[in-house]
Amino acid sequence: MKYAFWPGCVALGGTPELYQSTKLVLGKLGIEVEELTNATCTGAGVLQEKNRKLGDTLNVRTFAQAEQMGLPIMTICSTCQGTMAQAQLAVIKDDGYLADINKDLAAEGLEYHGETVTKHLLWILVEEYGLENLKKHFVRDLSGLKFAPFYGCYLIRPSDALGFAEVPERETSLERVIESTGAEVVDFKGARACCGLPILFINQNNSLKMVATHTGTAKDLGADAMVTPCPLCHLNLDGYQGKAAKKNRGSAVDLPILHLPQMLGLAMGFTPKELGMNKHMVSTSRLQEQVVSPAGV
Repeated sequence: MKYAFWPGCVALGGTPELYQSTKLVLGKLGIEVEELTNATCTGAGVLQEKNRKLGDTLNVRTFAQAEQMGLPIMTICSTCQGTMAQAQLAVIKDDGYLADINKDLAAEGLEYHGETVTKHLLWILVEEYGLENLKKHFVRDLSGLKFAPFYGCYLIRPSDALGFAEVPERETSLERVIESTGAEVVDFKGARACCGLPILFINQNNSLKMVATHTGTAKDLGADAMVTPCPLCHLNLDGYQGKAAKKNRGSAVDLPILHLPQMLGLAMGFTPKELGMNKHMVSTSRLQEQVVSPAGV
């Protein structure tokens, strides 16, 4: 298995522990990647609100690079996945639009023919690698731990761009991967809600309420940590959790927010430090104490 790897801006900047843990996990699984070092930000949906064509052009440019490599794209960011999926849908539905974008790409010697498939690591594990194969690499038992899933908006909406009709199991993919580690899924209604990041700088009070509600509810239901495949959600739920709890609950929540590869890495036997769990805003020390070392470690 080999992919053109687009980690996204946030994994290369704001959450370097996601990039760090992903490379460890991919190495353990034997999944080859060739990083798209000349790709650009997807626009995260924000750019598209101002200039749809520019946002789509940036993503089609990335698709064309992967197409030249003859590889599908792997991303580790829910927001990248959703934004790229919407761009792909827009150009395959409108040949004239794609032709117009290709005119802009011609200066770089690029042309897109609509063949690139983009998949989040979460989907690849469930749909291509297989959970039974994944479990063969687990050496640390996570049973006894309770994890609350948090998808992020762009991995579930809009469902037509994300292929839910064709692959309905995507709707519960995160729960299934959590269960594969032996951990228990904490089912809470905020799992598929917005984290609040998109409105953080225009309506911080409401954004903080969302953070406090999601993390507080999950903690009240017994979660030891929250697991997300979206680094932008991680930034908000981890970075603003303290402020959100103080403002809306009057007391700390202290719920660690794990990146998906960090949870997988724990099950694979990597140390919390190797997975960058010391780089979080909300301390993961209590969770680390609950994780039993694999035999011989």
